[in-house]
Amino acid sequence: MLSAQDNELLTRVGPGTPMGDLLRRYWTPALLVSEVPTPDGDPVRVRLLGENLVAFRDTDGTVGLVGENCPHRGASLYFGRNEECGLRCPYHGWKFDASGACVDMPSEPPTSVFKDKVRLKSYPTHESGGIVWTYMGPPEKMTPFRDFGTETLAPEHVSATKLHTTCNWVQAMEGNLDTSHISWLHQFNGVKDIQDDGSDKPGYPSNPMSWKFWAYDRAPRLEVEDTWYGFKYVGIRTTPNGFTHVRMSAFCYPYHTVIATVPFGCRQGLFVPIDDENCWRYSFTTRNVENPNNIGGANLFSVAPFKFGRAEVNGNGIIPREYTAENDYGIDREEQRHRTFSGVAEFVSQDLMVTESMGPIYDREQERLGTSDKALIRMRRLLIAAAKKVADGGEPPAVAGDLDYRSIRSAEKILEEGEDWRILGTNDDPMVQEMDVDGIPATRS
Repeated sequence: MLSAQDNELLTRVGPGTPMGDLLRRYWTPALLVSEVPTPDGDPVRVRLLGENLVAFRDTDGTVGLVGENCPHRGASLYFGRNEECGLRCPYHGWKFDASGACVDMPSEPPTSVFKDKVRLKSYPTHESGGIVWTYMGPPEKMTPFRDFGTETLAPEHVSATKLHTTCNWVQAMEGNLDTSHISWLHQFNGVKDIQDDGSDKPGYPSNPMSWKFWAYDRAPRLEVEDTWYGFKYVGIRTTPNGFTHVRMSAFCYPYHTVIATVPFGCRQGLFVPIDDENCWRYSFTTRNVENPNNIGGANLFSVAPFKFGRAEVNGNGIIPREYTAENDYGIDREEQRHRTFSGVAEFVSQDLMVTESMGPIYDREQERLGTSDKALIRMRRLLIAAAKKVADGGEPPAVAGDLDYRSIRSAEKILEEGEDWRILGTNDDPMVQEMDVDGIPATRS
């Protein structure tokens, strides 16, 4: 449980809040590149960290991110004209470029220099990996863009999606730091019918067999290891043949997660606050990893009866919400009784059902946490400590430009006798060295 004071600190992200000040020190997803596809195209509303903004791609291709309201008398610039390298207010024609400078004020006399004294709030942007990122913190504190691998990602490998979630960002993110719930919320009766393919032995199991392991041992033991970027942790399960199976996932400040997968994973899931009560679930590929030996075999969802939202948009774009609180997430009670544990057809919507049904911001004084909650407890403590440090004048963690952000990975494996799970997914992991050629620093390759 958290005190009411710590829960407020953890969840509130508006301007001037301790957590909001921390988050603004990181480059943050503002919107997808696909939302502003063409120069002089339609402006886009963006609400981010409790601020109302407008994004537009100007004539030269630069993405501007500016305050929504014209500084003249407050008209929304969403309705403005995006033309000739600027966004023009529809009310009196004041025009602003991507940096927020007022470049034209036709409603004032030609001799007036008033426009030189007017600026619109604006934030710098950087396009990478299909996402338009922005920095919203103090300009003098701006750090280099953190490259998780997307800076050199070929266009044909770019994959970025986002999905709207109607609850607080921490509440949503906690599901990605909870390895226990995959043995319950996401289970289905057909797991028992998955054929044993012989991969219940030390090494990398098939993806279909992973479902069997999660169903067989439904109370994993958790171990958490602090790292320079946050932490990584494992859920340890015993397989039907008596071996030790581990799912290792990672948390990177302030809202990045990398979920366990066979043999290792680089795709990140981000939980970016829209405001205190809504967030975007971003998912993006950091780099292309070849798997010529087909480790893991068939896709994890090839044997599951669930829909998968990312497939609906072919890996890029805004994923539509078919299942929401308004339709009870499409729960089918007969399906729940006879086929799946949740009764909800779409995989991620199962997560949304449980996290959104807690309310916009759950009162964590009411919680009763157990041993399966170790990872989310660690995440909360790290974020609260970091916010307090920044409030006291310190620097946020994991922002320096010379850190190896490409080394943040997940993994899943059945351990050999005496094998240390902490090596999995690191640059010292033989499987990483074989497959992730773009993720190993040149001095190591």
